[in-house]
Parts: sequence; structure tokens; C-alpha cells
Amino acid sequence: MAGGSILSGVSIIDRVRADMTSAMKAAERERAAALRMVLSELQKAAKEDGGDELAVLRRERKRRLEAAEQFRAGGRPELAEQEESEAALIATYLPAELDDAELDALISASIAETGASGPGELGQVMRAVMSRVQGRADGRRVAARVREALGA
Repeated sequence: MAGGSILSGVSIIDRVRADMTSAMKAAERERAAALRMVLSELQKAAKEDGGDELAVLRRERKRRLEAAEQFRAGGRPELAEQEESEAALIATYLPAELDDAELDALISASIAETGASGPGELGQVMRAVMSRVQGRADGRRVAARVREALGA
């Protein structure tokens, strides 16, 4: 499903709505509820500022993963699993993550482009890399690999 909205001409909101209807018809209560929350956030963002659907999905996925961490730390693995399941569901609507080789290639190109030679130019390289990544890699992962490439 990754990148499907661009390829098929169907918006992410429409895909989520259709998947939610299918889940409801199949009596998949948890899946339908998760999709209903995602659809609500997408619609709210669209009304407020014409929101970037992918940014909304990334934010919602991140919220679920952070909640899962907190539930695990609090000794509630069943709730953590539910949050992780919702995060995985949301991820199906996001573009595929870059693998390490692709990310490293973008980092190398950005370092060459910016002329960075050390840890002091981390911010400059990060801006260049993140504009190329376009949401296909987590910022923390990118930062760690940029630091490694700059010898920080």
C-alpha cells in the first residue's frame, strides 16, 4: 500500500475511509476503531490547514509508538501491543522506509553538497538530508547515521 495514494489517484482519507468500512463490515472492531481515530485526525487536519496527510500519519504513528514504550515501562504489555498494532496499521499508509544503504547514499550526497567536514556542520547536513528523505526515515535514525558519517 505504500505510496498508493500517489499511484492510484485516491487520497489517503478515501483509502482509510474505505478500509474502515471494510473493517466494520467484517466485524473487526479494533481495526475499525483505530482507523476511525486516524480518519478523524486526517479530517481535522484537512479542515484546519489543508494538512499534509503524510505528516498527520507520521505524527499519529509516532504517538502510538511512544505510548507503547510508556505502557511497557509501566508493566502493561497488553496495552503496548495494542498501540504497536495501531502503529503498524498506520504505517501501511506511509511510504516505505528507506533501507540503510539508501539512507547512507542520501547522507553522503548531502555531506558532499554542503561541504561538511565535521560534527560542527551536523545541522546543515541534517537539513539537506531531511529534505531528501521526505518522511521515509525517522529523524532520530537519520541523526544517528549523520553523526556517525561526520565522525561525531
